Amino acid sequence: MAGNLTREEARERARILRVDSYAVELDLTSSDQTFTSTTVVRFHCSEPGAASFIDLVAPTVREVTLNGVALDPAEVFNGERITLPDLRSDNELRVVADAAYMRTGEGLHRFVDPVDGNVYLYSQFETADAQRMYACFDQPDLKATFELTVLAPADFEVVSNTAPDVVREPVPGSTAVRWHFPPTPRISTYITALVAGPYHVVRDEHDGIPLGVYCRASLAQYLDADAILEVTKQGFDFFHQLFGVRYPFGKYDQLFVPEFNAGAMENAGAVTFLEDYVFRSRVTDARYERRAETILHEMAHMWFGNLVTMRWWDDLWLNESFATFASVYCQAQATKWRDAWTTFANVEKAWALRQDQLPSTHPIAADIPDIQAVEVNFDGITYAKGASVLKQLVAYVGVEEFFSGVRAYFAEHAWGNTELSDLLAKLEEASGRDLSRWSREWLETAGVNTMRPEFEVGPDGTFTSFAVLQEAPADHPTLRSHRLAIGLYDRTDQGIVRRDRVELDVSGERTEVPELVGKRQPDLVLLNDDDLTFIKLRLDEQSLRTVVESAGEIVESLPRALVFAAAWDMTRDGEMPARDYVRLVSRNLAGVRDVAVAQTLQRQAVSALIHYVSPEWQEEGFNLLASRLRELLTSAAPGSDLQLAYAHGFAETARAPEHLSLLRGIYEGAIEVEGLKVDTDLRWALLRRLVAAGAAGEAEINAELERDPTAAGERAAAGCRAAIPTAAAKAAAWERITSGTLANAEFRATLGGFVEPAHAELLRPYVDRYFGQLADAWAKWTAEFAQTFTEFAYPGYLIEEETLRRTDAYLETENPVPALRRLLLEGRAGVERALHARAQDAAAAH
Repeated sequence: MAGNLTREEARERARILRVDSYAVELDLTSSDQTFTSTTVVRFHCSEPGAASFIDLVAPTVREVTLNGVALDPAEVFNGERITLPDLRSDNELRVVADAAYMRTGEGLHRFVDPVDGNVYLYSQFETADAQRMYACFDQPDLKATFELTVLAPADFEVVSNTAPDVVREPVPGSTAVRWHFPPTPRISTYITALVAGPYHVVRDEHDGIPLGVYCRASLAQYLDADAILEVTKQGFDFFHQLFGVRYPFGKYDQLFVPEFNAGAMENAGAVTFLEDYVFRSRVTDARYERRAETILHEMAHMWFGNLVTMRWWDDLWLNESFATFASVYCQAQATKWRDAWTTFANVEKAWALRQDQLPSTHPIAADIPDIQAVEVNFDGITYAKGASVLKQLVAYVGVEEFFSGVRAYFAEHAWGNTELSDLLAKLEEASGRDLSRWSREWLETAGVNTMRPEFEVGPDGTFTSFAVLQEAPADHPTLRSHRLAIGLYDRTDQGIVRRDRVELDVSGERTEVPELVGKRQPDLVLLNDDDLTFIKLRLDEQSLRTVVESAGEIVESLPRALVFAAAWDMTRDGEMPARDYVRLVSRNLAGVRDVAVAQTLQRQAVSALIHYVSPEWQEEGFNLLASRLRELLTSAAPGSDLQLAYAHGFAETARAPEHLSLLRGIYEGAIEVEGLKVDTDLRWALLRRLVAAGAAGEAEINAELERDPTAAGERAAAGCRAAIPTAAAKAAAWERITSGTLANAEFRATLGGFVEPAHAELLRPYVDRYFGQLADAWAKWTAEFAQTFTEFAYPGYLIEEETLRRTDAYLETENPVPALRRLLLEGRAGVERALHARAQDAAAAH
């Protein structure tokens, strides 16, 4: 994020301006630090004589010409904006600047491949970084056509939003070649794009749409383009039928790029992805499932976000929630991952529930006063809670009615900008329901409801009464209307299966369920069966006992994921001793055949051991979990996904000498586990644990980097070096982190190794240094770096009252900007929650 445009400034600019077109020319051959950017923008002003401004972040501006009049850059350019005085009705502005290549993943990012020395470029503009590449009115509701000319080295592939009509045209007197991309339809600046470099490309075509899949040349041997294209084609077929509007951007390129900050970005016709999705080592099917969801998420944005775009970032959730919902809906219906809603319940909803219980929680339809505020709003509420609520809305209005409304929305607002009310109007027309109350309850209020069953059972074992109780937190006391299913599950010879199901509307503090009176009490009562609504779920005593003893015996994947999620939520809330959750996972993991759920359970059990168990039980808990994972690793089907998941889980949990000895034996090849291939990524994972435990060091890191002298290897080595458990290693890591010289990917990797949870005492001296660094970080670093540092370097590794006091003192004395305040409050809340859970865990042990 570059300049911090406010909502009021954006509204005023959009009130008087209409942008017609951008013609941008870039010379990528002049320097390895900067590139020449020439922009000609034509726009209309409804109030001739008024002044406005255009956005640009660049080291040097050489020329500003407005309507044929040269303006002095020194007078009109302040480093982020160019003032535009005395506008006419129709205007032409020409800006020539030397713009900077970035190493932060923002603007036009430049990367040099350590394998072959090749240079790769890609743009990342959301939310407001197009201005780092060309002068523009960088807000979503000032759409325009975008035409691009690029001068590039002859070996470069160059990709933008449209297919080029000039490719590698020689430039007289130069080794550069010229590419030209004809104008796009009217789109927002944040989805314009440029990707350039000697990328490897695989081309195909489907239903008249030219397709391209790109990656760095040194990764070409690992690119499984056929699998990527299969999901792509399935997505196009499904969305064409579902949305009733053909894909609107001509060709469709998917580019896997280095050092990407997010999972992907929905640039129109030129989607960029984190290149970790090109798997150079064996991964479980859960990673392929996640990649497929990301592919479909970005594709859904072509309609929801790109064809029809939010007016301002208040409605960012409309983009992200809809894309998340639509991607999982497509995945479950049109791809091989038919249990995609299980993964959604297990991953996205856990993220949403965590986010919605932080002090920074906000309504789904958030208040976004400026760009800095939206940067920290790409969160679990905007994506996952919003998608959960859309799923609940579909259950409320009906599937066909919902998508009929969506089709009408696309038809009416194509190429335009909208607000929430525009979508709701179409859904109301299609469904015949008044959604104003639903919107108030679900989109305009924050917080999550908790539901628990209350019932009585007669002498014959049947329910004599049954009710659903709904609660709300004191800070966010809204009791909402829910469409809810209740499942009754019994133990059988085939496992735990559903015997009966009731679906009903729940509202208020208490809702009677007469349909269940007279039914025999099951072994498990599951509220929110089929995961129709967004709630925190509580289990009755008998149901909890069933889950603790035999959750792995539940036959269907979704209810199994839901009860595990309920147990995890109870653990985080201190209602279930954290050691009991670790025991639950250890006891039931063998029965979980869904690898995505298995991996999530392992991660959550490790998190419970780090944050929520009483410290005196931590060593015993790690040994218990590691011993179980060792057993599962050696008994799993050779070469299976679960075996690989257990291997990574064992590496994460090994602490005891005998476990570290086994880990080293596997790493060195002295011990073989049948079917387990110890490939590059697994070797790094094993080494990272050995290093963090003090069982390996610089020599082993250097040797491993020599085996893997790639960008990924360099990142892994940086993380390992920062995880060496010595004061000198931590000091060196801190120096690198705060130096301002690291690229974004190495910055994150080094931070990750530095804050190794087992090194809390080594890190104690860095608490004051952390708070002392914040002002500089937010004043001098880019938004991405400042936010990453604030979140990941926060001293949450010291779970003690002093961490809370130190945070409170900083908040009181320094009065930080809202985005920084939010991130600090979130870190503080994590420590406060951990203190409460640890106290409850300790109390339960005595």
